[in-house]
Amino acid sequence: MIRVLVSIFLVFASLSARAEISISEVNTPGGIGAWLVEDHSLPFVALEIRFRGGASLDPVGRRGATHMMVGLLEEGAGDMDAQAFASAVDDLAANFEYDVNNDSISISARFLTENRDKAVSLLRESITAPRFDEDAMERVRAQISSIINSDLSDPEEAAWHSFSEMVYGSHPYGSPIEGDLPTLQSLNRDDLISAHNAALARDRVYVGAVGDIGTVELAKLLDALLGDLPEKGGPLPAAASPNLTGDTIVREFDTPQSVAYFAQPGIHRDHPDFFAAFILAHIIGDPGLESVLMREVRVKRGLTYSIYSYLANQDLAEIWIGTTSSANDRVAEAVDVIRAEWERISREGVTREQFDAAVTYLTGAYPLRFDGNGRIANIVVGMQMDDLPLDYISTRNDKIRAVTLKDVNNVAKELLDPDSLTFVVTGKPAGLELSTD
Repeated sequence: MIRVLVSIFLVFASLSARAEISISEVNTPGGIGAWLVEDHSLPFVALEIRFRGGASLDPVGRRGATHMMVGLLEEGAGDMDAQAFASAVDDLAANFEYDVNNDSISISARFLTENRDKAVSLLRESITAPRFDEDAMERVRAQISSIINSDLSDPEEAAWHSFSEMVYGSHPYGSPIEGDLPTLQSLNRDDLISAHNAALARDRVYVGAVGDIGTVELAKLLDALLGDLPEKGGPLPAAASPNLTGDTIVREFDTPQSVAYFAQPGIHRDHPDFFAAFILAHIIGDPGLESVLMREVRVKRGLTYSIYSYLANQDLAEIWIGTTSSANDRVAEAVDVIRAEWERISREGVTREQFDAAVTYLTGAYPLRFDGNGRIANIVVGMQMDDLPLDYISTRNDKIRAVTLKDVNNVAKELLDPDSLTFVVTGKPAGLELSTD
């Protein structure tokens, strides 16, 4: 019965009915900062913990170490092997999830108030005392190896890897977070311990908590949970310098459909024109049928089923990226249409109708994101990592409404850069020359 109850809480625990979400800033005696949204309507807490750095912290030649380390955090901790740890979590009707990307490691926890102390104790073991047992290492290594092999035969993944390598080169962003098969096979327990010490440290942790807990209780919980981690982690890598030359690069892959990624330089989250650029990006590349790219590439010409683009604000690079796929004999036309629309909008801007529709959608859809305590905790952590103010949730739509059509069209002229719009096409595209570099 308790498992049924926690499943209900995971689905329905939500603050979305509130007119306003009130965030309290919490600083623990041990120096850990967190943001808390209290909601005592249900005996349930969602905790989102994020460590800046992620897979980008991998040392040269050890790519994949952080990814493998994160995969082992739930495979035994303290005195418990993998099976014992999983059973203990299940007995408490708790839910722990671990994830990693190039910029961060995310740990999500969901637990009932009555089991809070025991759940936090288990979570602490997995974060501070993972076992890295040999049998668990080999099991996770085999799982990752399967992912790598699968990606090698997947056109979408092959295209993404080709794009990343071309744009980012030797920077960590330029290679898969799983690493490659030879490096994966060479990773040992010492590599995982080093990755753990470098990535999970108190100087780079961000915490969002939502639910049935107060500020004093949360401060005590966090010091107990994270206080034994190293004070400082490994050095973060330098910023990336995306290689966006305006060329069309072709990577051969045996598939009836070519996959294209395209990108140009983006805009920093702190830039005064960010919200104008955000609206512009929605008008051009939203995956809905009313966006410019969907209308021109799919609706008018039938060149693809899906196309979209967006502002990608990573910690170490900002680009405007998009993707589509098309039959090998039609992808060259899709590339031409995208380039033409990029150039046209940079010159002519967007219409009043497009602008009004975008503002209406972006402001109307925003409250729908807050549909559960877990989602809210995730948003709150993201706000901290983006250095946004505590009142951002209540002021965000006002910032969008403050943008004018003139602002958006000025940004279109200044930001859209057809000369740097770079394509990486993976497949056997007719009419596009195979690159030899």
